[in-house]
Amino acid sequence: MAASSSTAAASPVASSIPWVEKYRPQVMADVVGNQDTVSRLRIVAREGNLPNLLLCGPPGTGKTTSILCLARELLGDAAKDAVLELNASDDRGLDVVRERIKQFAQKKVTLPSAMHHKIVILDEADSMTPQAQQALRRTMELHSSTTRFAFACNNSTRIIEPLQSRCAVVRFTKLSNADILQRLKVVAEAERVIVTEDGFEALIYVSDGDMRSALNTLQATASGFEVVDADNVFKVADQPHPIAIEEILRQVIDHGDINEAHKQLNRLLARGYSAQDVMPAFFRVAQNPRLFKSEEAQLMCLRVIGDTNLRVCEGCGSPLQLAAMLARITVHCSSAGTAQQGGRR
Repeated sequence: MAASSSTAAASPVASSIPWVEKYRPQVMADVVGNQDTVSRLRIVAREGNLPNLLLCGPPGTGKTTSILCLARELLGDAAKDAVLELNASDDRGLDVVRERIKQFAQKKVTLPSAMHHKIVILDEADSMTPQAQQALRRTMELHSSTTRFAFACNNSTRIIEPLQSRCAVVRFTKLSNADILQRLKVVAEAERVIVTEDGFEALIYVSDGDMRSALNTLQATASGFEVVDADNVFKVADQPHPIAIEEILRQVIDHGDINEAHKQLNRLLARGYSAQDVMPAFFRVAQNPRLFKSEEAQLMCLRVIGDTNLRVCEGCGSPLQLAAMLARITVHCSSAGTAQQGGRR
C-alpha cells in the first residue's frame, strides 16, 4: 500500500494506530507509485463512469488503497452505504455471493447522481473458490446498471476467465525506491524518528517494493531502538544481512576459496536462517555486476542460484544443497574468468 502525504497530528489515541493505517491515503492525489495506472483511475474518478475493475499486482503496492480512494471520490458521503468491502480470504465461499453480495446489489441506496453506482470491493479475490467466482458472473450481469465490482488480487491467473473478461484489468507493479524513500521520510519526520541514511537504504532493501512492509519495519525498528540504522533494521526484519551474503560470494568468485565460504555459510545458518531465507538474499546480491569479472560469470552464477532455489522450493532445503551451490559457483565463475582471459590473449 501507499502512504498519505499529509501528516497526522500526534495524540494519545493516534499513537496506538499502526502507521500503515495512520498514513493510508484518503484521496487519489495522495497515492504514490504506479503513475500510469493511478492516472487511469484518476480519470475514472473525474468522469464518474466506473467499469468493473480487476486490480492485480504484488502486495503493498496500493491496490486496495486506490480503489477505496476512488470510491470515496466518486460517492462522497454516500460511500458509507454504497460500498461493500469484503476480504475474500475470509469470505470466500458460495454463501457469501448468494447472500451478502446479492442482497447488497439489490439494496436501494441514494447516490450523488444517476451516473454513479454502488461498489463491491473484493480484496484477495484470488482466494475465492472457483464456485463462488462462477456464481458472481450472473450477479454482475443482473445488477450491472446499479452495482460495479472491483477485484483486488496478487495473482490474476487464479481469477476465472469469465470474470476477467467482464473487467478492465489494472496492473500494479512494485513501488520504486524513490517512491518508498519519499514516503518513509514523510512518516519519519511526522513521527520524529531518527533515521540514518543507511537506515533508509536498509528499509528499502528489506521492503523490496512493498510500502506496507517498509512502514511496518520502520515502526517496529523505531519502537525497539532509539535510532533506525541498517543494523537495527536487519535485526528487526530478521533477514540475512546482504553484506554477509556478499562476503560469501566474494570468497568463491574472487578467491575460489570454497572452504572459507562454506564456513561463513555455516555461521549464517547457525543463526537460525533456513535455506528458504537465504536463497532470496543470494539472488538479490548476485544481481550486482560489481561482484563479477565478466557478464558471463554473473549469468552462470544466477543460473546456479536459480537451479538451487528450484530444488529448495521442491523440499530439498538441506545445507548440502547450499554447499553444492557454492561449489558450482566456484567452478563456473573460475572457468568463465579463465575463458575471458584466454579470449583477451
